[in-house]
Amino acid sequence: MLEKIDLSKTIDKREYKDKIKEQSERLGELQRKLKDANIPVSIVFEGMGASGKGTQINHLIQALDPRGFDVYANDKSSKEERMRPFLWRFWTKLPAQGRIALFDRSWYRQVTMERFDGKIEACAIEGAYKDIQSFERQLTDDGMVIIKLFLYISKKEQKDRFQKLESSKSTSWRVSLDDWRRNKEYDRFLGICEEMLENTDMDYAPWTIIEATDKDYAAVKIMTHVADRLEEAYHLRLIRGERKEKEVPIRTKEYQNGVLSGVDLTKTLTKEEYKREIDVLQERLDELHSQIYLLKIPVVLGFEGWDAAGKGGAIRRLTSHLDPRGYKVYPTSAPNDLERVHHYLWRFWNHMPKSGHIAIFDRTWYGRVLVERVEGFCSENQWKQAYQEINEMENHIGNAGAVVLKFWIHIDKDEQERRFKARQENPQKQWKITEEDWRNREKWDEYEEAVNEMLIRTSTTYAPWIVVEGNCKYYARVKILKTVVEALEAKIKESKIKESKKNP
Repeated sequence: MLEKIDLSKTIDKREYKDKIKEQSERLGELQRKLKDANIPVSIVFEGMGASGKGTQINHLIQALDPRGFDVYANDKSSKEERMRPFLWRFWTKLPAQGRIALFDRSWYRQVTMERFDGKIEACAIEGAYKDIQSFERQLTDDGMVIIKLFLYISKKEQKDRFQKLESSKSTSWRVSLDDWRRNKEYDRFLGICEEMLENTDMDYAPWTIIEATDKDYAAVKIMTHVADRLEEAYHLRLIRGERKEKEVPIRTKEYQNGVLSGVDLTKTLTKEEYKREIDVLQERLDELHSQIYLLKIPVVLGFEGWDAAGKGGAIRRLTSHLDPRGYKVYPTSAPNDLERVHHYLWRFWNHMPKSGHIAIFDRTWYGRVLVERVEGFCSENQWKQAYQEINEMENHIGNAGAVVLKFWIHIDKDEQERRFKARQENPQKQWKITEEDWRNREKWDEYEEAVNEMLIRTSTTYAPWIVVEGNCKYYARVKILKTVVEALEAKIKESKIKESKKNP
């Protein structure tokens, strides 16, 4: 594909100056319009080494208000970044609504440079492509504009530029041994890039090839293309404005009698049985915590359930014997101003644990298909597409080696009422009960239907749902700890087997 690109294209100086002036003014105006329309933009610069990515980024940002953009240079991942799923460092850099992010190298580094260097196994390439495709689709579905530019130069041009850079003390540091190796094996690296382009050239995030031999020609093409894409996005937003209005969720009865209707809430434990079992499980969990730290296994635990189901109490028993330096609990409430101007998954990606650590979420990303669905805080289309987005996120986390468990603590309506009243009568617990809690009981059937559909659509082998019989708190806490212990033991065993195969 790339060998058919005409790299001899040039532009004369006068035309270059006229075009740059014209497109600069256009870009400045579009930036202001996009800001007012709350449209986020990510511009990706990829390409061959020494193709001028830094120079072209500098050209582009001269036309923009510096208060409205951020530039990220993505070199080799840091130690901190390597301890998390590879998309984590890009999720955390995504622009808020109305802002622009420019990436000098991006999430494509894994399937190009790291693949060339043998740092990603061949069997993982297909999965990485799928992760990237779903990442970009989720962002564009949420309204982000993704512009992807691949700067292309020939092997000879690249060699000449490397030599020129090396000839000056002030620029010689910019050329590494890895750069020369990719030039020496230019055709192999080019083949990897072509495969990447073919696998990730999607209608929602297409690639544009930039003939970068003549830097002036490249600058004009980049600025014109970016302006065209931004203008198109702005007009589409105006056309679709009415469709973005929040819809009232349409209630069906398909999931009314689902998983929850078959849960046996009579299961109990006596206080003596509970104390005996919980002590053993907490001590075992403490031992396993040390092992997952040494084996660098991340753990993600999500807790959902009815109001007053006992999530907080279960989390306290779960963490009571753990080293506080190795876990963190994240209580999830309504999104704040910063969170609201990002993709709804952004705030959870920011809290994903690094290798060997545990992240515990008290309420989770499933708010999208529960509270936001039932209360009409998002459109029907948005919560329906969230099932796939959530499954893809959890799959990516699981593929990075994490244990992912999700608990739905289930109680019946009578038990909830009893607990509500007990809280109201206890001065030390009155803060736990609000008018909203009582109001939500009026929508019990709608929430139950939403939970049933959530459990069916998002319980997977890599991130299963565990429905916990919660009328008896003793039984619920023991079941949760047992489940976590068994999952960690299985993962530790699996990790040790893999390690033994690598180092027989």
